[in-house]
Amino acid sequence: MADPPPASYNVLVTSAAKKILEDALALPDEDRRLVAETLLDSFPRETTEAIEQAWNEESARRAGALERGEAEALDGADALGKLETKIRSTREG
Repeated sequence: MADPPPASYNVLVTSAAKKILEDALALPDEDRRLVAETLLDSFPRETTEAIEQAWNEESARRAGALERGEAEALDGADALGKLETKIRSTREG
């Protein structure tokens, strides 16, 4: 069985998606690989390329903002932890 999803996954997805992921992670390696490939293949290629282009543009924009002193870099784990806390408090509030 594969490792469980990260804690942030449980905050950001529906209960149906969590159940599907749990079931998929319990599959043998070869079955999991086939499921993963099938899911990835289900995305239109144009969409994948458009997303990649958008992320390239966004990363260039963010790098420029850092270089100009308009933004500051944050530790990824700290930022995700703060986001999870914010999401939980929003759902509980």
